[in-house]
Amino acid sequence: MDYNNFDFNNQTFGNDEFPEFTPKREKKKNGGNKYSLLTVIICTVLAAVIGATSAAGVIINYKNSENAAGHTESTSENSTQNVTNINIEETVESVIEAVAKKVTPSVVGIATSTSINSFFGGSTESTGTGSGVIYSADGYIITNYHVIESTLSSASSKIEVYLTEDTEKSYEASVVGYNITHDLAVIKINAKNLPKIEVGDIDDVKVGQYVAAIGSPGGLEFMGSVTYGIISGLNRMVSDNSTEDNVNLIQTDAAINPGNSGGALVNTKGQLIGINSSKIAATEYEGMGFAIPIDTVVEVCDKIISRQYDPNPYIGVTINEKYTQDILERLGYPSGAVVKSVMNGGPAYNSGIRSGDIITQYGETKITDYSKLNDAVAASKPGQTVKVKIYRSGKYYYANITVGSNNSQ
Repeated sequence: MDYNNFDFNNQTFGNDEFPEFTPKREKKKNGGNKYSLLTVIICTVLAAVIGATSAAGVIINYKNSENAAGHTESTSENSTQNVTNINIEETVESVIEAVAKKVTPSVVGIATSTSINSFFGGSTESTGTGSGVIYSADGYIITNYHVIESTLSSASSKIEVYLTEDTEKSYEASVVGYNITHDLAVIKINAKNLPKIEVGDIDDVKVGQYVAAIGSPGGLEFMGSVTYGIISGLNRMVSDNSTEDNVNLIQTDAAINPGNSGGALVNTKGQLIGINSSKIAATEYEGMGFAIPIDTVVEVCDKIISRQYDPNPYIGVTINEKYTQDILERLGYPSGAVVKSVMNGGPAYNSGIRSGDIITQYGETKITDYSKLNDAVAASKPGQTVKVKIYRSGKYYYANITVGSNNSQ
């Protein structure tokens, strides 16, 4: 627009249409300010007092509206809102510090070594490390099955346990028993008056609560390491790559790394609520650790300990229970027990049985499904050699299995 040639006398315009031509207000002459400085100060003070009184009234009303459930309700005319009051008495740091002091003596370091014979002669030694939890004062220690798995295939293997009170001294441990499906094992050292861990209750475990993971991530030089986080989820069904079984686990964002396996997951009371298992966690994920819940741990490990002097026969296989007799016959296969996985170095593995085989006969017993096989194995004795008939790739084969026991070590 050419403002130089614009006729201002014959035009009307407002501030919104042409803000650049906002007219200035004329100043009042002869001292238009009617209020003294003292008056302004008095008004300011009064306004502050009134505001504070209003705020106090709001706080009083807020407190008075608190209901029995610990909620407060807004008294606004337009809306009603429930608010939960959360009180934190202690800092997370102080709680975890107290938990670490209480629990760390009950968590041990485990070193394994296995001598492997070379095809070209001689032998090499395979070593590994992990963690464990002192379950009883007389030397029973819980760990993961995969921590001690390599030691089961060789008579020259060794398991050494290190206590936090004296990391220079080691105790030789023997295998009491194990459960492959749940990745749990119990080992025993010859010691007394050990600081056993306090066991918690799975019913008290809630999503969002703080937890600490204690173990030896990265090796025994990092023994007694403590990480903390929260319970991220419960009843997580995660597939264990070794057995392909789905196991029910606690999920946490507390860091669980190799070496933490078999260590303790504890609550803020320092009570054991799970056994850490880094094996199940995928390496490409951050902040997703898993632990075997305490109810499963207690059930499995108590059974292992109570039956250690009453050898429980086993052949080292897991069976795929979904393949029933009817399903196999519909698919054109003979009825039997379908092998899902075979334990490395176990009786079935040594006899040549592999994943995918169908066991159709065990000794004199015809096998029609997995329950028949379980009954037949339970009726046999450790050390006994049993002739087994299997179906593989359209042909039948025979194998001789020497029955093992759950406490063969």
